[in-house]
Amino acid sequence: MIDRRTFGKVTGAGAAGAAAVSLAGLNHPSAAAALSSGSGAEKAAAPRTPGTGDGSFPALKQVRAGELTIGYAEAGPARGSVVILLHGWPYDIHSYVDVAPLLAARGYRVIVPYLRGHGTTSFRSPHTFRNAQQAVIALDIIALMDALRIEKAVLGGFDWGSRTADIIAALWPKRCKALVSVTGYLITNREMNKQPLPPAAELAWWYQYYFATDRGELGLTEYRHDFTKLIWHNVSPTWDFDDATFDRTAAAFDNPDYVAIVIHNYRWRLGLAEGDPRYDGIEARLAAGPDIAVPTITLDGERDPFTPAGDGSAYRAKFTGPYDHRTLRGIGHNVPQEAPEAFARAVLDVDRF
Repeated sequence: MIDRRTFGKVTGAGAAGAAAVSLAGLNHPSAAAALSSGSGAEKAAAPRTPGTGDGSFPALKQVRAGELTIGYAEAGPARGSVVILLHGWPYDIHSYVDVAPLLAARGYRVIVPYLRGHGTTSFRSPHTFRNAQQAVIALDIIALMDALRIEKAVLGGFDWGSRTADIIAALWPKRCKALVSVTGYLITNREMNKQPLPPAAELAWWYQYYFATDRGELGLTEYRHDFTKLIWHNVSPTWDFDDATFDRTAAAFDNPDYVAIVIHNYRWRLGLAEGDPRYDGIEARLAAGPDIAVPTITLDGERDPFTPAGDGSAYRAKFTGPYDHRTLRGIGHNVPQEAPEAFARAVLDVDRF
């Protein structure tokens, strides 16, 4: 999930005026949501009922990249401009199962990788530290790009994926052509995370404190299916997903490193677990809150309980290049799966900035 300090900054932000126009030019049988382009406008996106498409990717691919063997889905022409789409927690590549064909139909080569600890992504050595600090996940994606000989790509993400894309855009801008970031600027500052939020805001982060305990680690291990399904319902209150849709993603949580990666990620963010000293320099740069200069569109889901939807002003100053913000009415946390047409439109638009 997103950074708790960002939540505190945007609590109480208001929504902009409403505007809805029909989706144009996205040739896909599932295209139904309404949205528009244009600076600062609120967008209406119909809450999505899963299952209108075929609900699957073609056969997955695997590639050795850094300390991992990364599993990924690919769609579109091999010589197309590259878009890399990054999922969050507790999700997997199927958050983009309806976004990918929309972009592939426009000539993009779409890469959707499993993050470490998920799906078919595995560690090459049993002795490697199961590290999930923010820097190493970004380096995984750089290693994937190197392995696939991708010099530069449009990056899009939500939750862990937003943070990862933000980091690459900030520290390695030559690898990021443009950025679509749900919930804006999510780079973690662990010192700021030590400061408490108002009680009502802290309530949304209950699972982080649960994960800080041995009981929470055991609970995720034993009840990972029920636990993650509860999170889905809580953070996407208008999304009428069915059991088949959830089960398709939940299979990715059977990865043997899943619990270790999830627990380390949240404990590291709260300063309760150490990272790898090799990345201390990168983390120091990230703690300074580097600006992002690449063309960017930020998206907020109006019904996302972590970030009350607003105009993006809480993090606007962090994006110094061409920029637009869009609020999606009626949409929760899993923006690309709840509103795939709106997400795909943002990718198309930011690539033209």
